[in-house]
Amino acid sequence: MTAVVATKPAGRLKRVFERYPFLPALVIFIVLLALNGVFSPASLSARGLTGLLSTYLALMLLAVGQTFVVYASDIDFSNGAILSLVNVVIIVFMEQMGGSGLTVTMALAVGIGVGLACGLVNGIVVAALRLQAVVATFATSIFFTGLALYVLPVAGTPAPRLFWRTYGGRFFEIPFVVFAALAIALIVYLLVRTRLVTRLLAVGDDAQAAYQSGLPVTLIRIGGYALSGVFAALAAFCVTGDTASGDPLVGAKMTLFGVAAVVLGGTALSGGFGTVVGSALGAFIIGLINALVYFVGTPSQWQNLVQGLVILIALMLGIMVSRRARA
Repeated sequence: MTAVVATKPAGRLKRVFERYPFLPALVIFIVLLALNGVFSPASLSARGLTGLLSTYLALMLLAVGQTFVVYASDIDFSNGAILSLVNVVIIVFMEQMGGSGLTVTMALAVGIGVGLACGLVNGIVVAALRLQAVVATFATSIFFTGLALYVLPVAGTPAPRLFWRTYGGRFFEIPFVVFAALAIALIVYLLVRTRLVTRLLAVGDDAQAAYQSGLPVTLIRIGGYALSGVFAALAAFCVTGDTASGDPLVGAKMTLFGVAAVVLGGTALSGGFGTVVGSALGAFIIGLINALVYFVGTPSQWQNLVQGLVILIALMLGIMVSRRARA
């Protein structure tokens, strides 16, 4: 009797973590937010939080797109390069076509198309041609970076005033980036309830069983990469609005940060388990860590080392808690 009673709380805890795998990330997020408030009270103001959202919304989008790929037990090491390519393509397009509202709208459509095309290339190379995902997407990242450098060899071409003023502006006294984040949240909310995302999880959980049940495994995996490409394009729009310029290497460092955000959020790299909410929280955790390292007065030559160390500790804590809860 005692043994049965003792296992009930553990069983409930396991079910809670299975349903909400982002809970460890949420706790880490709240702790880091509080620490940022202690060392810099202004960081918790509406302006400070809006600045954090504006800066790390692109990383959040990359992490969400990466999550869909990881659901199927794949990986995409090229989404940062796709971001860079879309960034320079829309910058050059708007520079040559003018900065009118119609041109900006057309540039955004072109950017989505470029991101989707790159994602499809990744999906075909990995799923259809059956190349190893790590090596294949690393190779395509080099290819996409080469294309970005061809389109814009030197960084610095400015975005049209309309573009960056809109991204950094306000509507009804509310920052535009808040509306953008809410729209993206609605899109993701609807997307995670689609058949494609459910099938991505099924493939990641057991690809052989999914195939035997009649699911088109290859097409499903290609669909995951296509989503990653589209979200990389959306991330490029945010980077372009935030930096107001084009840079063919702007996404180079963001790929691994995106993967780290996915793991921080509780998604298993082995596939079949995870949540996009956790990935979004993971992206903001990385942003809060970077801000905290600066606020505590870490010398500039030590900042990268400390950031990496704190991210590693956060990863270890999140993974340990999740594993113990699911055990």
